[in-house]
Amino acid sequence: MKSLFGFIVLMGFSGLLAADPSAPVPNKGDVAWMIVATVLVILMIIPGLALFYGGMVRAKNMLSVLMQVFVTFALIAVLWAIYGYSLAFTEGNAFFGGLSKIFLKGITPDSTAATFSKGVVVPEYLYMVFQLTFAAITPALIVGAFAERVKFGAVLMFMVLWFTFAYLPIAHMVWYWAGPDAYTDAAAGEKALATAGFIFQKGALDFAGGTVVHINAGIAGLVGCLLIGKRIGYGREVLKPHSVTMTMIGASLLWVGWFGFNVGSNLEANGVAALVFANTLLATAAAALAWTGAEWLVRDKPSMLGAASGAVAGLVAITPACGYVGPMGSIVLGLLAGVACFWAVTSLKSLLGYDDSLDVFGVHGVGGIIGALGTGIFASPVLGGAGVYDYVANKVADYDMLAQVFSQSWGVAVTIVWSGLVSLVSYKIVDTVIGLRVNEEREREGLDIGEHGETAYHQ
Repeated sequence: MKSLFGFIVLMGFSGLLAADPSAPVPNKGDVAWMIVATVLVILMIIPGLALFYGGMVRAKNMLSVLMQVFVTFALIAVLWAIYGYSLAFTEGNAFFGGLSKIFLKGITPDSTAATFSKGVVVPEYLYMVFQLTFAAITPALIVGAFAERVKFGAVLMFMVLWFTFAYLPIAHMVWYWAGPDAYTDAAAGEKALATAGFIFQKGALDFAGGTVVHINAGIAGLVGCLLIGKRIGYGREVLKPHSVTMTMIGASLLWVGWFGFNVGSNLEANGVAALVFANTLLATAAAALAWTGAEWLVRDKPSMLGAASGAVAGLVAITPACGYVGPMGSIVLGLLAGVACFWAVTSLKSLLGYDDSLDVFGVHGVGGIIGALGTGIFASPVLGGAGVYDYVANKVADYDMLAQVFSQSWGVAVTIVWSGLVSLVSYKIVDTVIGLRVNEEREREGLDIGEHGETAYHQ
């Protein structure tokens, strides 16, 4: 026993001697916070998103929505570890990363990932699993657009295709860069920028996923519901949510979990994290109030479903902006998102006649666009924003609002076009191979029994 103990101590001591003393070491506070943040994002998906969506469908389809969200999370988690992380977060070209970390090759407990501060790092395993949760929630959001009418196998096949060819390249385009330590001088900065993702090179800001997550999923949802068609009885029968109570619980879990989503994206437990926390809270509250007020004026009665949807719209809109805008800017963004998304899920959907079952495009697509473009406006220090940091000069750069809005437009446009095309092709492939939609008998019976052989509730 003594010899074994001595061997362990000797090996540990020799490891310390071999370590690079100049290499930055993760801060335990940052590590602890990032672990909590990652768990909070998992809470957003299961059970948060699953219950939010599940409550809005009819009782006969509740279990099918829970299954689609739950199994999508599990599927993407495994794919992320096998090849997703490598394709999104390693150097490749402007659109895709490489395969240098396929099967998480080369990652160890001592590997680190850059943050947004020079000389500050977090464990790479932790960064990998944090980003895994983003990769998992994005396809799961799409489920709401075609709920109550698509085969379970078709959902999973589509998710594999869409994750691979839409989520991963957009994540790489928006978020991949060499890290702040590469920006030692102007020449080094230009060299580092040339290795970054396409949208990052265009100067677009997306703190936590307005383009990568929300616009990306919103467009995929819109394409899906247009291709698949309306639910049986849509527009002729009342297709009411079976449990607004469940939806409220889900929305509340989303709101709580979103602090991990947004604040965790700072990668550090510092003052900027506190700003992001405040912005996430205030924008969401403002959007819930705005949607409630708009619905009250237009329909005479404010609904719980509306308040919950408004809160999610606010969460979506503040996501890309949360680390760049000030608290008053976040409130304005929330108010705009609440009213605009209410209009989108009522007037716009009726005008265009599509059946987006749970308003994925109306909330995530529209809210994401408002947030992405609004970031360019409200990030301005003149409007209380934090501006954009210049890592070469090591200070906040002079802010050009028009130029930044133009950069934001690049991010929005590329995401819409890329996601739209990939989604269209992916749906067509799935429809050709196994078929997208269940037959009429199964749709009328409900997907719980027809697809899974069980029900959410005892009958």
